[in-house]
Amino acid sequence: MASDTAGHEELSVLEVMRRLSLPVDVVERLGVVWGKSAGKAGGVMHLLLGHLVDTAAVAELMWDRYLAPRTKRMLEVVSGGRGRMLFVWLCAVHDVGKASPAFQEFDAAGAARVRASGLSWRSTALKSKRWRHDKAGGRLLMEVLGSEWRPEQLEWVWPLVAGHHGAFPSAGVLGDRAVPREHQGRGAGWGDVQRALVEVVARCVGFGSAADACPVVAPSRAEQLELSGLIVMADWIASDSRYFPGIDQLEQVGLGASRDRARAAWEVLRLRGGWGVLPDPGDGDLVKVRFGQKGRASQAQLVAFAREVPVPALHIVEGPMGEGKTKAALAAAEVLAARFGCDGVFVGMPTQATSDPMYSQVRRWLREFGGDLESQVALLHGKRMFNPEWRQASAPGAQGECCSDGSSFDGIDEDDELYGISSVQAERYGPIEWFLGRRRGLLCSFAVGTVDQLLFAATRTRHVMLRFAGLAGKVVIIDEVHAADVYMQQFLVEALRWLGQARVPVVLLSATLPPAQRRALVEAYVSGQVGAADPVRVEVPEPGGYPSVTGAYVQAGRAEVVCRSTESWRKAYPVALEWLPDVSDEGRVVAERTAREVADGGVALVVLNTVERAQGVFQALEARYLGEVHLLHGRLCTAHRADRTAVCLDRLGPAAGAARPERMIVVATQLAEQSFDIDADMLITDLAPIDLLLQRIGRLHRHEGTVRPPALAMPRVVVTGVMPGEGVPVVHGGSEAIYGRFRLLRTAAVIERTLAEGGTWSVPSQVPSLVAEVYGEQDVCPSSWGEAEEKARVKWEASERNRAAAAEDFLLAARGEWSRPTLSGLHYGQTGGVGDEKDLEAVVRDGKRSIEVVIVRRHGVGYTALDGAPLGVHGEASEHVLDEVLGGTTRLPAKLTKAAESELHPLDGWRGHSWLEHSLALVLEEDGTSRLGEWEVSYEPRLGLVVKAGSAG
Repeated sequence: MASDTAGHEELSVLEVMRRLSLPVDVVERLGVVWGKSAGKAGGVMHLLLGHLVDTAAVAELMWDRYLAPRTKRMLEVVSGGRGRMLFVWLCAVHDVGKASPAFQEFDAAGAARVRASGLSWRSTALKSKRWRHDKAGGRLLMEVLGSEWRPEQLEWVWPLVAGHHGAFPSAGVLGDRAVPREHQGRGAGWGDVQRALVEVVARCVGFGSAADACPVVAPSRAEQLELSGLIVMADWIASDSRYFPGIDQLEQVGLGASRDRARAAWEVLRLRGGWGVLPDPGDGDLVKVRFGQKGRASQAQLVAFAREVPVPALHIVEGPMGEGKTKAALAAAEVLAARFGCDGVFVGMPTQATSDPMYSQVRRWLREFGGDLESQVALLHGKRMFNPEWRQASAPGAQGECCSDGSSFDGIDEDDELYGISSVQAERYGPIEWFLGRRRGLLCSFAVGTVDQLLFAATRTRHVMLRFAGLAGKVVIIDEVHAADVYMQQFLVEALRWLGQARVPVVLLSATLPPAQRRALVEAYVSGQVGAADPVRVEVPEPGGYPSVTGAYVQAGRAEVVCRSTESWRKAYPVALEWLPDVSDEGRVVAERTAREVADGGVALVVLNTVERAQGVFQALEARYLGEVHLLHGRLCTAHRADRTAVCLDRLGPAAGAARPERMIVVATQLAEQSFDIDADMLITDLAPIDLLLQRIGRLHRHEGTVRPPALAMPRVVVTGVMPGEGVPVVHGGSEAIYGRFRLLRTAAVIERTLAEGGTWSVPSQVPSLVAEVYGEQDVCPSSWGEAEEKARVKWEASERNRAAAAEDFLLAARGEWSRPTLSGLHYGQTGGVGDEKDLEAVVRDGKRSIEVVIVRRHGVGYTALDGAPLGVHGEASEHVLDEVLGGTTRLPAKLTKAAESELHPLDGWRGHSWLEHSLALVLEEDGTSRLGEWEVSYEPRLGLVVKAGSAG
């Protein structure tokens, strides 16, 4: 039962001990058991009780100023109305396992004091087995609370303590046979100290006893993962010795003093949450209120669904390119946050390039709420330092990773070194620097980044709980969800299961989804809400129109799936198709056709599937076309790519107006496929799977009011990269390597049939049926292609199975584990997994691995940046040329990865530089070339990185 313990709150722990009538020897021993050595605590050893009470004080501030309302509600239910006290206690007891010989042995000075108090151990015995304090803490709670708590409550609480250093062990790891008694503490003396420690902490935070802290119901496994991340957050804040220096005298330890320390740290670090309790925005046109534009029917449909859905749900939004899905999602997020107590938003994008404009849009949206919320948006991707808006909103130093990465699961001695930050900048305007440390970005209440950030939260990696805790308090929005391939979909599905179980509202955006993919996403979220071991099979009706919203949730144990559709804001228009036979890389055929199309004016977009083909077309255009031509692809250096993208958006974007040129050609790779808001008059594109082809068509006639040449008044698409004919078409080899032959053949068959039936598609109304046809099971290829199609199908199906299976070793929960009620064994119960942060990108994306290099030029006895800015003799880069150096960052093709890793290294002058010391330098000699393995590499400002087979000798 709860009791009035307010009198304990401002007492020193010494006075609490006296009121408990603890024996003198126990008090003395608690007064020397250390939690942080002098080297970790600012020069003075920090008592274990001091660190635990410091963490409790931080947890109080997190409850008051950071936790999402939905998280507080969950804790109130779990605790029977004492959510704040339970949360504070859970955070405070995280390090109780340090009250064990295995830990106390680590520091000689601390160990001497503990031994002098009468607690003993045999040092030689400790060498037989490593026993970490996080595991010791889980075991300690089992022993101390085993007779006082209900088993079903203790079973979910001890893993939070045992896993607070990033990995959750199984109960067997902590069992009687696995735990060396000497390591855990032999004899009554150790047992008395451990029981007293747990009891004192419970009394300090307000409970009548440790037994009184027992929860009344267990949270879901996903909610436990969220709580685990919040406990780690509290620990890391309270572990910073600049604000919590060591205290080695027991009479100086108390919650009152720790509250003063915590408040001071909180103010200096400028920690904060997001909206807090967000008021209901009402029933008006929320799109108009926040964006100044009257909401379209499809936008109003999504917002209305968000207002009506009875519980947190999955919302799948499908609509044409340019329909305004993102603005609708943000408006719906406000409604969902107000209704379900979310404190912020995460928006995940397919690429770094698409994240940048979304970052700007989210900042503009938050500006309408008042206050300084717009300044708190974190941009989460590795190239954010190149975003001018990010750099303006963030003080120097904020872009770097602030702390070193942890090592493997078993590499912990005293503590992780993950809690610090490089500097404190009280005057910073941008996102709080503490949140920008490694693994913490999602803890920022408002975040925009690549979808990888979400996928990382579904991997079995150390401290995955931090990532998940950052998502669990938010509305999660994922744009261009169709861009996830079969491998990435495994992590997306896993993330949706966890988010569904945590009751997190999720909004997925796509131009259109194949029916099987839509069903898989719905079943994942619903399975999570049900908590089933195996996927729950549900009927997912096909949307009756386009645009559409598919909503899925579980209420009273029953899965509900609702589909709604409406008219698009723009009328359907015909798009004319034709073939342009060509599979060469030299580009002459495509260049001649493109130049002819815009000879009398107009804007042409040319999208090729490989960099080599794009470069060939661009060079051919330069030789025969006198107008404005731009080349965009992934092997441009960062600075050139950013500049050219900005030019294209400025000249062809929605605000171009009179700046729109009379004639212009943009040659691009898949960079122009999505979230590239330009308006072209006609499109020439390599053959691609139907959904991606339609994405490219979405750049055509995109903006209202654009004046076009009469010859291009009707949208036209010329499909190339293929040689159609009497038999099976020949497809460019690079296209087949990227997409596989099966989907390309089926897409080509649909185009062939379209040409035979009149040669036009109705866009956007026909988009869903085209995608369903290519991705469906029915035959679409001519019978004469039958053998080739079947061979391609078998190869494709085998590849898809293998890629999906390859992801399983890295998924957060193994197959069949979903019905488990606790986090016990989440990391240790499986094989595989990832321990190192640097491996994460390779884990969630399974394509051929490529790496980035920083290109510099040899100049006499020294170096210059790619653009010619002078560097030191050894490559030293002063701050005023750092932008120029980093602007030369370029991604190599995968075929050069092995050679680059073995032959390239940072320049000597980059050692110790936070942004350059781990960067590989690709040095172009004075003739402009470099040799990598068997390849000759050069960089030409117009073409970007050029790779050729090296000459013999």
